[in-house]
Formats: sequence, C-alpha cells, structure tokens
Amino acid sequence: MRFFAATLLVVSTLVIGCSPDKTQQLPNFVIIMTDDQGYADLSCFGGQHVYTPNIDRMAAEGMKLTSFYVAAPLCTPSRAALMTGSYPKRVDMAYGTNFVVLLAGDGKGLNPEEVTMAEVLKSAGYKTGIFGKWHLGDQPAFLPTRQGFDEFFGIPYSHDIHPYHPRQDHFNFPSLPLLDGEEVIEMDPDADYLTRRVTERAVKFIEKNKAHPFFLYIPEPIPHKPLHVSPPFMESVSDAIRDKLKEENNSIDYETRDKLFRQAIDEIDWSVGQILDSLKKHGLDEKTLVIFTSDNGPAVGRADPLRGRKGSTFEGGMREPTVIRWPGKIPSGAVNDELMTAMDLLPTFAKLAGAEIPSDRVLDGKDIWPVLTGKSKSPHEVFFYHKANELAAVRSGKWKLHVKDGSPEALYDLETDISESQNRLENHESVTKRLLVYIETFQQDLAQNSRPAGFVDNPKPLSK
Repeated sequence: MRFFAATLLVVSTLVIGCSPDKTQQLPNFVIIMTDDQGYADLSCFGGQHVYTPNIDRMAAEGMKLTSFYVAAPLCTPSRAALMTGSYPKRVDMAYGTNFVVLLAGDGKGLNPEEVTMAEVLKSAGYKTGIFGKWHLGDQPAFLPTRQGFDEFFGIPYSHDIHPYHPRQDHFNFPSLPLLDGEEVIEMDPDADYLTRRVTERAVKFIEKNKAHPFFLYIPEPIPHKPLHVSPPFMESVSDAIRDKLKEENNSIDYETRDKLFRQAIDEIDWSVGQILDSLKKHGLDEKTLVIFTSDNGPAVGRADPLRGRKGSTFEGGMREPTVIRWPGKIPSGAVNDELMTAMDLLPTFAKLAGAEIPSDRVLDGKDIWPVLTGKSKSPHEVFFYHKANELAAVRSGKWKLHVKDGSPEALYDLETDISESQNRLENHESVTKRLLVYIETFQQDLAQNSRPAGFVDNPKPLSK
C-alpha cells in the first residue's frame, strides 16, 4: 500500500496539473452487476422467460461477451475479485469468518490495504460512486467509503440477511441497515423500493458528475432471493400471487416471491434503461463504457444451456450473461467468445484512464481492451474455478478439468459440449496432465503470493 500511496500522490499531482480539456477527455466507466442472475436470464442471451429490451439495446449497440467469468460462484468472493483484480483466495476473501459469505457483524472484510478499482481510478482524477449492495464487510473500516468510493448508498450485504430469513432460528440476523455514506439512515427499508432508490441515486450521480470523469458501480440487490419489485412492476402479477403476498405478516413468503422473477428482471432492465437514458441526456454516450453482468449464477433463474447454478463451479455458476457498450469504440452488434473475467476490468479501466496499478503485488486480471476491439485473443492461458477455498476446476482453451482434492474427476470440451455432459477424461490423458500441472503451479503461486483479509476486534452489527 505504501507504493501505491506514493503513486497516488504523483498521479494526482499530474491530473491536477492537467488542463480541464484533457481531464474531460478521460472515459467514464459504469459497471452494472446484478445479484444471482443466470446465463439465460436475458432475452439477448436466449431467455424466453424474460424480456430485457434495454439490455438487448446495449447488445445491439455494443457487444455480447459469451465467455465472461466471475471468479467465484457466490457474492462476497466474486465481488472481492472484481474490486481487486485478484482471485478471492489470493486476497483471503474466498470465505467469510463462519459462513460462505460475510454476514452481519462479521469481523472480516476486504483489507483496507488492498487497492480497489475505485482507488485506482480516483488516483487519475475520477469521481467514484457505488449504489446498491457492497458485501465486502459491514464494519466501518471495510465500508466502500474507506475503499476509494466518494459516495455510497445502499446495503452492506444481501437483503435476505435480516430477521425474516427462513433460517433465522439458526442465524439470528439483526435488522437490515440502509446506509448513505457511512451513516445508517434506515433499518429494514422496504425492499420493494430498493432497486428504484438505488437507480435514482445512480442517475443523480451521473448528473452531478457529468463534467468530470467518473466511475459508477451499481451492484443491484436483485434478483437475489427474496424477490422484491416496486409497485409499477407488480401490475402484471396475478391476483392469486398478490393475495398470497398480502398474507405476509412479520414474515416473507419466499416460495411465492420466487414467482416474481420476470418482474424482477423487468425492473432491472428498467434500471439499465434509466442509466443509458441519463448518459444520453447529458451527452456522455460516446465517452462512457458501460458493462452489464452478474456476480454469479442463478438461484431462481436459468443458466441454459450451461450446467450448474449459484454455488457451483460448473459453467452455470460462474459464466455470466455480459454485455458491454461504448459507442464508437466497441463494435456494435458483435459477439465475443474469448475468455474474459471480472478481474480484468481493473487493469483494463486503469489502462484506458491512464492510471497506475500497484506493482508491489500480484494481480490476476489482464488488460482485455485489445480483445474487446478484436485485435487480440484472450490473454488468459488458464482460468481457475474456486468453491470457497477449494480449487475445483481449471480451464485452458476449450478444455475444462474438474478436480476433487487434487485428483481429476471429469474433463469437458467446452467448444463442443458447453453443457458439460460428456466426460472425456479417459481419452485425453495428456490434456489432463497438462491441466494438473497448471493447478500445481498456481497453488504454489498462491502459497507465495497471497495477501490477508482485514479483521477488526469486537465487531458489531450496524444500527441506527
């Protein structure tokens, strides 16, 4: 961190010394990351159960990324990888203290010594805002405002971490806090309005910072269970479902709310439309890169034709429906099947912004701008799939090897068998050996080049 602090000072001095015109020429970056949305949960990715015209418009005006991966099949580790450009295990964020993700009042969080995407871009003069779900630590030392974000409005973790969780007898969760900056402004906010409120704040951020380069991160709270939508999106819901939901009394009917999935995706698509409209309104279309993706596979939705769901290291747990748009820079109506990852966004954005990334630590992300512009193949010779701290699979080129305790279990040819249904282990011994060597080498690298998570003493749940 000491190296980056010095770099930050130098780069900030250069930016301050730049002419206003030069600063204004820097591109804006917008990441919209939904929660638990599957590979088939966009109509532009073949979903027949949803309709996403605004995201489809993004695809028509930009590019679909059909082999875009997150680094974990669950919330906390996936988001840690996005923010740091590193595999979750490398930054000790593959698992919470006592659960697969961070919970309320957890003493663990993303280490403040990590250099986040927000801090990298802030060093180049960017305004930074996050509106939605953080899930990288709820203690004050771990909040987004301590990790490079100028503004934060949203929730510190998933909106099901509240007293109405179906396993509340086991978890004993406190009330859900809603924060503005570092201040808790409400307890147990009406979840029906979370997407709308997050979107409204994001639009205000764009308007406020239209004359400055900005990084806007919108981690949408849905379609994570329980599904909630605002009243306008309930109009298409049947009377039977409405009546059932009226019976909720100090409880949440998860089973019935699962039937609101299409409405939840409708509201997400509306939210994307609001962001795109705001960029256009303020003349920012051609200077803004927007990427839409999800943090992991579906809990309620679909990942067809992929196998696996949320929590799985089959493709459906970690390959995400992703669309990227930057008019005039990224080809329109294109489809790109090169392997890219959420970890790549930090070094890619840094390159485009002329910002420095820390050189005193290992980053796993790569600059994928040449891939997005069709000038290069994927920079990833290999990609690793983790389930918590366990390395569960490895992909190189078209081959994917699943392992258990380091021993090969199944080998799939993703080029001809995207559904991972035909085990080719017996007929490709040399491929298997090569992939096992990748695993061994990577495990050695992690042992030598990993960094600790952050920890605080006497953690307490946030309260108003």
